[in-house]
Amino acid sequence: MAVAYKHYLSSEKPIKSVESMMVSTQPSSSPTNRASKVLLTQDELKKIAAYEAVKFVQSGMVLGLGTGSTAKHAVDKIGELLKQGKLKNIVGIPTSNVTRDQAISVGIPLSDLDKHPIMDLSIDGADEVDPHMNLVKGRGGSLLREKMVEATSKKFIVIVDESKLVKYIGGSGLAMPVEIVQFCWKFTLSRLEMLFMEAGCVGKLRKFGDSEEPFVTDNGNYIIDLYFKKDIGDLKAASDAILRLPGVVEHGMFLDMATTLIVAGEHGVRVTNKLT
Repeated sequence: MAVAYKHYLSSEKPIKSVESMMVSTQPSSSPTNRASKVLLTQDELKKIAAYEAVKFVQSGMVLGLGTGSTAKHAVDKIGELLKQGKLKNIVGIPTSNVTRDQAISVGIPLSDLDKHPIMDLSIDGADEVDPHMNLVKGRGGSLLREKMVEATSKKFIVIVDESKLVKYIGGSGLAMPVEIVQFCWKFTLSRLEMLFMEAGCVGKLRKFGDSEEPFVTDNGNYIIDLYFKKDIGDLKAASDAILRLPGVVEHGMFLDMATTLIVAGEHGVRVTNKLT
């Protein structure tokens, strides 16, 4: 029987960071422009953050190409710059089959971790970002490959709109994904729920769209989405507890991995670099 892990109080201190820039997403603040201020959609904010991240890309780099509605804008932009000749000799390592197909369609040469075990730079979105730049990823279903690629990166840029900022991991009330093997998935789900009883955890098998068919990852696994009513406390302890369960492949908490956070919001783009 799984035993609930001890709910430790977080011992993390605020990240050491420097706000390196603030770029306006709006026209100049003249009286005329203030009166006609444009409200940007969430997708427009995602595109702004993605394009800001692509400014870090240089010719000759090996790039980790993220997956999701924000990362797709970065992939498109990299492809555009390659076609224009502004970038050259780029190699992309995709984090999903969807990103692989997109990268091919925009002309990005691809490889894999076997040939390129170290990334110069990875760009990807996130589903949640806490004040310590810890992330939840994987609501698009690609968490395992994303973590494999981004863990090898010299620099990992996370691009989000401001709606993804939370006070603590799980704070959005949305899913924290865990990729598991298909074998006896109900057993694994129940053990995951027991680990986080104190946080009021409820686990659900992810379904494919509106059907009753289980969602299957690119790796042939299932995903259990965990929902928390409370802060789960010490994230590293939680991570270790999850990964010790037989049947678990990987979870969607990306801890101490992001080196740069780019947040697009109503008042501009904020770029935060974590200092080592």
